[in-house]
This record gives sequence, structure tokens and C-alpha cells, in this order.
Amino acid sequence: MHLKRAVTFLLAAFAFVQAEDSLSDVQFVPLNSLTESIASEQADSSNASAEPASSSATSAPYTAEALPQTDSVQTPYGLPRELMPLWDSLTIKQKAAQMVMVYLTSSQFIIENEIGGVLITGQHLRSAKRYLNTMAEIDSGLRIPLVVATDQEGGIVNRLASYSDTWRGIPSALEMRRMDSTDIHSLANKIGSALKELKINMNLAPVLDPSKDSRGKNSFMEESRRSWGNDTTNAFKVRAFVKGMSENGVICVSKHFPGYDSWTNSDHQIAVSATPRAKIAKNVSFFKTLANDIPVTMMSSVSFVRISSRPAVFEPKIVKMARDMSPETVILTDDLWGVSLRAWISGNERVRSKNYPAKDFRKLVRTALMAGNDMFMITYSSKAVEMINYLAALSKQSKYYRQRIEESAARILKMKYKAGIIK
Repeated sequence: MHLKRAVTFLLAAFAFVQAEDSLSDVQFVPLNSLTESIASEQADSSNASAEPASSSATSAPYTAEALPQTDSVQTPYGLPRELMPLWDSLTIKQKAAQMVMVYLTSSQFIIENEIGGVLITGQHLRSAKRYLNTMAEIDSGLRIPLVVATDQEGGIVNRLASYSDTWRGIPSALEMRRMDSTDIHSLANKIGSALKELKINMNLAPVLDPSKDSRGKNSFMEESRRSWGNDTTNAFKVRAFVKGMSENGVICVSKHFPGYDSWTNSDHQIAVSATPRAKIAKNVSFFKTLANDIPVTMMSSVSFVRISSRPAVFEPKIVKMARDMSPETVILTDDLWGVSLRAWISGNERVRSKNYPAKDFRKLVRTALMAGNDMFMITYSSKAVEMINYLAALSKQSKYYRQRIEESAARILKMKYKAGIIK
């Protein structure tokens, strides 16, 4: 019976996506929950003002000298006055590039495309000398400093173990939540220091997914020892972990909103959760309690069918739930090149790793943008350029698309500035 329901939900999801396929490639109609004004804005798009002059990665340093130094000055998207010379010098394409987090390849690729963030894995850290040389080249050639992210949770998700055997055996989240908060802080401080030495300034942790599913049984994340608990009672221990990281200039990321409780691996296949709304709200409360401590939240790729047939990362209602926790929270996707998300967009359970239709990829980018995500993670590096170019093209089609890109880019720049990444 459960299988029959799951199949019904998946068929509904595929039907929804296939219905979207009838839309032309560029003319995307946003969901009603986002805006009703797109049609009129598209009519005005031909009158959009010209782009500002492009600034290369080697442009002169920006200063705030020309700005009025009064607190009453209003800035777009609440940007700090110190960032306004930088902001005003950026093209929409450069702003869109800030929204992209890509698997690190060559320094030349990152610099030429002015990427906003990179993802670091154990493979990079196994060749630490070469990796650090690459980062040094990027630091000297990139105008806006990168977000450099890795998932250093501990337990089975331990990237530092690839760097040195010294870091093998780091406690998992399940083990850490049983420790004293002082010990958690001390451990996180040491880990944060090691990440800092490796030029990593963002940790894709902690995992705030529930330890119990909606039936009260251990969840997938609990069985993997990755969960920090089932409710807010462990919030003070999570804060100790976050503080230890932040003292070393490492930003933490809460994941996977609104709480991964499916037993299917959403990286590899479409994952569905029938969790009741009341239980989802309880899971969200853990994220909300820590929203002022953790500036970035990663969305789940699971479809929470009591809310929507869409995966959470594509569902505006669920992304808005994350946004409502704090207006300054940067909303990060999980890997958009993940098989399950591409399969959902195309309506095809089987997708080839690299042979993916261009129109489906554009729809994937559009859907992630219109859902309200700020930063798009993608592990297939060459697709990052296609993503940036398409976002820039959308901005010329409609003022609404442009506004969405600008508000996300501004949020990312504010996060970088507050964290000390932008000096």
C-alpha cells in the first residue's frame, strides 16, 4: 500500500514537470506565491537600462570614500555602505556568478568566471600542497574572495581524514551531542583551526535533521550518526560547535531544511517523505532556534508531499519557511547536478550523468531561482558557466528575474562581509 502511494506521488510530480515543459524555454511563469506581476514586468523588459561597465578580476580595489558617511543613507538590499562601490561596479553577470558554488577545478576557471564559492572534498585535501597552491593563485587573482566550503561533520563525513591521519576518528554528531558543551567547543575550535589553515571558511554542518522519523523510529541520519538530535534541547550544544568554528573564521551551515527524514538517498533517486505537517513544523523549530547563530541553511532534495510534490529545494513555500527564520539567511541548494533533482525536472527516472538536455538544465536553474534559493551548488564544473550565462539572460528578460538575482547576490556579499571574508 505504501509503495502504491509513493508511485502515485511520483507520477503526480512527473506530470507537474511535464506540464511545465509546454512552456517556452525563456518564458517562465513564476508560482502565484511569489509574484503576480511578471507579465507586466516582461512587457517593460525592453526598456531596461544598459549594463554597467564590466569589471575584470584585476580591477582596482574599491573604497567607500565617495559615499556619504551618514547612517541615514539608504542602500539597495540593505548593503553596508562600505560595499556600495563594489556593488555599483558589478554587472548582473558578476552578481549571478556570486550565486554559484562549484566543485573546485583550476584556478584559471574560477578567476575567469568570477565564481562566488567552491566546494572542497577529500580528493582535494589528499593533495594538500597542490590544493593550497591553487587557492593562493585564486586569492591573488580573484576580486571578490571565495566562499570555500567542505562538509566536515565528523564521524563518517570527515574530510580532514583525507588531509592527515591525525584527524581520523573525529566524533560524529551523535557522539558530540552526548559530550559536555565545553568539550564540544574545544573540539570544534581545533577542527576550525585546521580548516582555516586549509583556507576553508565554510563548514556544511551541523546536520539538524531529526533523529526520529514521523513514526518515532530512528531516522536515516540517526542511523548514520549524523543528526544532532530530535528537537531543540541540544541547541546549546550545537551553539558550542558553531562558536568553535566561528572563532576561526569558519561559517556553519544548517542542513537539510526542513529536516531530512526519508530513508531514500535523495542524491541518487527521487526521495519522498509523507511526514505530517505538524512533525515538519517540529523539525523546522530546531533550525529556527539556531537561525541567528548559523547564517546559511541548505535545502533538502526530498519531496515533502504533505506540502508539495516538488522537492523542498524547488518548492517556494518550503524555501519561504527557511527565509522566514531570518531575512538575512543565505539559502543554499544541495548539489543541483544530483541525479534525483535532474530526474524530477526532466520527468525521467533515468538520467545520464553528463548527457542532460540543455532545456531541462535551464528549467532546473529557473526553478531553483524562482523557489527563492540564493546560492546554487553544482559539482559538474563546466555547467557553472552555463548556469551563470543563463541567469544573466533571464535578468534581461524581466526585471523580476533581475531583482531575484540581485537580492541573492546582495545577501551573499553581506554574509561574506559580516564573516570577514570580504575585508
